Amino acid sequence: IEGIIAESEDETLMDRYLGGEEIALDVLIADLETAVARGSFHPVLATSAETGLGTAELLEMLRRAFPSPVEHGLPAVTDLAGNPAGPLTCDPAGPLAAEVVRTTIDPFLGRVCLVRVFSGTLREDQAVHVGGHGLSDRGHPDHDSDERITHLYSQLGSSLRPVPYCVAGDICAVSKLGSAETGDTISAREAPLLVVPWDMPEPLMPVAVEAASHGDEDALARSLAKVAAGDPTLRVERNPETHQLILWCMGEAHADVVLDRLRDQGVKLQTVDVVTPLRETFAAPASGHGRYVKQSGGHGQYAICDIEVEPLERGRGFEFVDKTVGGVIPGPFIASVEKGVRAQMQKGVAAGFPAVDIRVTLVGGKAHSVDSSDAAFQAAGALALREAAAAARIQLLEPVSAVTITVPDDYVGAVMSDLSSRRGRVTGTTSSGGEGTDISAEVPEAELLRYATVLRALTAGTGRFRRTYLRHEPVPSNAASPAVNA
Repeated sequence: IEGIIAESEDETLMDRYLGGEEIALDVLIADLETAVARGSFHPVLATSAETGLGTAELLEMLRRAFPSPVEHGLPAVTDLAGNPAGPLTCDPAGPLAAEVVRTTIDPFLGRVCLVRVFSGTLREDQAVHVGGHGLSDRGHPDHDSDERITHLYSQLGSSLRPVPYCVAGDICAVSKLGSAETGDTISAREAPLLVVPWDMPEPLMPVAVEAASHGDEDALARSLAKVAAGDPTLRVERNPETHQLILWCMGEAHADVVLDRLRDQGVKLQTVDVVTPLRETFAAPASGHGRYVKQSGGHGQYAICDIEVEPLERGRGFEFVDKTVGGVIPGPFIASVEKGVRAQMQKGVAAGFPAVDIRVTLVGGKAHSVDSSDAAFQAAGALALREAAAAARIQLLEPVSAVTITVPDDYVGAVMSDLSSRRGRVTGTTSSGGEGTDISAEVPEAELLRYATVLRALTAGTGRFRRTYLRHEPVPSNAASPAVNA
């Protein structure tokens, strides 16, 4: 009651309350509705879905003290080109604008979308436009399609009651919308609109999964597509370097829910360690001799090349220099040597990770007028790089992220101490307004795999962070190998 009175526009109400005057219930309910409509007050009620305890009170609160859709502001909308389309009003006769707020998979009906209608009226057998934009970074590519509403339902618990239409301000369930995902906009086909996408938190905890057997891979892909369609906070990616299937989740609980949903659909899967994509480079100059000579009757293979390899500064990539003289290797085959070296760099020269930041200089070699070929000199180039690597010290490089952590001031010390234990380097701190602090740091990616859970524990759930790839740095000799991490 004191919280409601504090939000009241009647400044005398608190004095009357503290003076012992009994405040009328209707006055409190009116002030509560105003505060909730402003978004400045958030009631919390205790209920039990198992016993039903508190459910009647919750429904009564919704009915009497929450603002109606007419009183609540509506989200901004744009056309398909991103231009503002004008403000919406909660008018059943207005332009159709609805949003998919949840997507589930029913064993009998298939995909069922819970739809909130902001404007207009959604009817059975109506042709609509389904559009989803702004979530491509979460693995939900932008899409547009025209579909027809075949079945419309009012959802009551687990049962669906058919209804002919759904007006602005109401919520309904729609089945058999093939392309609809959570966060998509449903609008009139002749006047398509897009509701501004939700501001979703970034999933920052990776979980690597794989099918239990080769025969389960198709089932995993299908079920994962269904689960991802209903969860815009889940990001699914296939790492192009490690080839692992990674589920980016919000935390341990979110990961457990996603995995349980997949298993409930009959998918046999297992979680595996997340592999950190490392790089390799030469720690010192080295020389290599590539000899690829084969004579097995008929046309043979002949290619010899000599290379020198030297490390470059971080981020320089790869350079190839030709210093051969006298035409010992014909011009077309020089390009073949470079192609072979590049191919071997992608495969790795020591631990199987791509090699980077090196200069390879071709200094000599031999060719045969008949037996030399493009393929032979590619093989010779790869052999020369492997021989140089065998004679040199190879340095592993690990990815490092730029991390910004926002925490209340009370937890700054604990967070910075934890960063030090994770080989992190704090680069600065700034005030984020109020009683919060932004901590900027550079942290190896291998140390961030479970950081979403760790930060939540360190800050009683109040901390958050974001990260971006910064660069690759040498793995310290005293650090555990980050190639594979639990």
